[in-house]
Amino acid sequence: MSHPYAKLEDYQFWPKAMTASAPGHVNPALPMQKMILPGHRIATIGSCFAQHLARHILHSGLDYLVTEKAPEGVDPVVARQRNFGVFSARYGNVYTVRQAVQLFDRAFDAFKPADVAWKKDEVSVDPFRPGIEPGGFQSPEALAEDVVRHLACVREVFVQSDWIIFTLGLTEAWRSKADGAIYPIAPGVAGGVFDPEQHEFVNFTAGEVAADLCAFRDRLHQVNPNAKIMLTVSPVPLAATYENRHVWLSTTYSKAALRVAADEVVRKFENVFYFPSYEIITSPAAGNRYYDDDLRSITELGVNHVMRVFFRSCCQFPDEQESASVAQHAIDGLGKDMEIVCDEDMIAQAVHGNASPASQPAVKQEDFDEALYLQLNPDVAKAVEAKKFKSGWHHYELHGRREGRRVG
Repeated sequence: MSHPYAKLEDYQFWPKAMTASAPGHVNPALPMQKMILPGHRIATIGSCFAQHLARHILHSGLDYLVTEKAPEGVDPVVARQRNFGVFSARYGNVYTVRQAVQLFDRAFDAFKPADVAWKKDEVSVDPFRPGIEPGGFQSPEALAEDVVRHLACVREVFVQSDWIIFTLGLTEAWRSKADGAIYPIAPGVAGGVFDPEQHEFVNFTAGEVAADLCAFRDRLHQVNPNAKIMLTVSPVPLAATYENRHVWLSTTYSKAALRVAADEVVRKFENVFYFPSYEIITSPAAGNRYYDDDLRSITELGVNHVMRVFFRSCCQFPDEQESASVAQHAIDGLGKDMEIVCDEDMIAQAVHGNASPASQPAVKQEDFDEALYLQLNPDVAKAVEAKKFKSGWHHYELHGRREGRRVG
């Protein structure tokens, strides 16, 4: 008897696509074609999870586009602390699509926010890149000069890219009542002062996110008609919600709205595609193995699964190399470098009173108590034991001071 389902592919049926596959081999990207070709310049933008994609692409042999590089002679550890190379330009985490549209408009002089600098202790903080300088900028003038250089590099990202991989992270944001400017984090958390007369909370709907994605795509098409966009949704739950409800409910709403919006836009435009990072990590086949003990951080095993599917399903490699072997080489080389820079974590630091990176004095290596640091920071001790970091000092240099970690 003939029926519409008779000749469908295996990946269209749950038992064959999910139950019968080994957990690490579930591939929801099927039947995606390998569209990222040798020589294509790939840029990344988006939330914290996007940093995993950026790092693996950089080490894969593909052409990862970075337009804002550290000044010559800067130590690589210091450069990463200052957010050079974390994304294609030094824009930090771009959590909402409205924030990405705003960044594009600022780069092309279509929008100039009224809020240009936040005060934090004795330094200045960029309201739209609050974590970009661990110790802040020494003056508003120094910040303004850096913004001019930064936006010039952002323009080059949009003009030069063949692909922009955009990881959608949040629907919740804080907005200026004066001009509608969107902040990546609430004023007062990482600098500045929150004023309910000047700032308001907003939680974008799926329809608003879709409209913003269309606006972002249209703007990009005007300056770079050949560019393609690959959307993906971050599987990282919200660190906190301002809605008066459980953070898990806000997380499920946010991810659902982003996923619906992405699907709507992919169906509308031929140059917009979707890659299932969110689906790989949250798949029931993973059995929750892809979330760490905090139920929020993504494990190395999960990131590796995402990147294995990405390289094998989306990318062609030069010199007739097998995408599988290239993907595995990239994954093997990055197993010890998993920590990411997340502005959302500043909320917890602000609420729980952790010392701010700007105010915490630097500790010299000769004064650093390795055993005490690992005792005070058991998650770091676990990472050192797993050989993700050489030592507690290694972690402190890379991330600890910026995060406000306790040292004594």
